[in-house]
Amino acid sequence: MVYNTCGDMMYICKFKTIMGNITLASDGESLIGLWFDKQKYYLGNIKGDFINKDLPIFKETKKWLDIYFKGEEPNFKLSLKPIGSDFRKDVWNILLQIPYGMVTTYGDIAKKLQNKYGRKVSAQAVGGAVGHNPISIIIPCHRVVGSNGSLTGYAGGIDKKEKLLELEGVNIENLF
Repeated sequence: MVYNTCGDMMYICKFKTIMGNITLASDGESLIGLWFDKQKYYLGNIKGDFINKDLPIFKETKKWLDIYFKGEEPNFKLSLKPIGSDFRKDVWNILLQIPYGMVTTYGDIAKKLQNKYGRKVSAQAVGGAVGHNPISIIIPCHRVVGSNGSLTGYAGGIDKKEKLLELEGVNIENLF
């Protein structure tokens, strides 16, 4: 069995999508992880064994993903509990505010955090937090691009980032 930092049991579920297999992880109530198979930082800082169980949060997540992969914006929110530092959680909360079909830059996120913290935040630090996002797609790290509109970095691979943005109707040829 594996436990997170709070001592809770961990659960896992596999799900096949049009973009490949996905692994879902939960603490029993909230979604704590969503990764493409072989994604960089797969399972993040969660180590050990999981119990395979089809929990209600997994059923809701699969429903959300089914809607999303049809090219539609899901109209409901999931219970999310990503595990990470306060800084990373701040970045992930900003990611959740990026509207479906829109993009922002690492620099724009850094400026928002600079306003919150009252000190300079580097785009590189933001990039590190974005890259370690444990709940891909739902916390939309694929909607973050370079300052010139380039599709820089995506733990699932640039090809997946491109497909996710196209699925949302983003014209990746003319981002900026």
